[in-house]
Amino acid sequence: MSINPYYLYTLVLFVHVSGAIAVFIGLGIWLFALVGVQRAQRVEQVRALASLFGPSGNMVVGALPFLALAGLYMAYLAWGLFVAWIDVATVSFLLLAPFGAFVIDPRIKAISAYAKKADDGAIPAELSVRIHDPLLGMALTVYVAVLLGIVFLMTIKPPFGPSILAMLIALALGLLVGLMLLRIGRRPRLALSWREAKGARE
Repeated sequence: MSINPYYLYTLVLFVHVSGAIAVFIGLGIWLFALVGVQRAQRVEQVRALASLFGPSGNMVVGALPFLALAGLYMAYLAWGLFVAWIDVATVSFLLLAPFGAFVIDPRIKAISAYAKKADDGAIPAELSVRIHDPLLGMALTVYVAVLLGIVFLMTIKPPFGPSILAMLIALALGLLVGLMLLRIGRRPRLALSWREAKGARE
């Protein structure tokens, strides 16, 4: 019994879109938890928010293979693999895997581990250093921005030059948003330090 190619393509499209939705939900939870952790003032708050890192990370890791394989299959059927925007999108996607595994994941796990073993109360210096690691927030926003850049390529299907330009713009936007989130996360800590210093003088 043969499968109608139209229905097969539609099924693969469903898997691809579902994978994309799952990846962006997981990354959104990561970003929400990270901003919350950076604004937290007690270990209990960090511990509660850090508990979101594990499930959301598993969602991203589990959905990425479906997203990638379904996307490659559809690209091969409709366009072939040697098309400028597909090549740029594929290389960008492949670069995300080690970036997530070696830059984001170890730092997320370090926050969770230190929050679990820390005593309740004010956030200790060891945990604070890991929470406010500037590379972590930057890495997450760049990750999301690059994925959005890939979605843009899939939608517009530009030639090689504009495809490269689109990914560079996505990278720049990710860095910019990461800097903004870093500043937002630091404000409560700076305000708290100022109040503590004022209280000590009094």
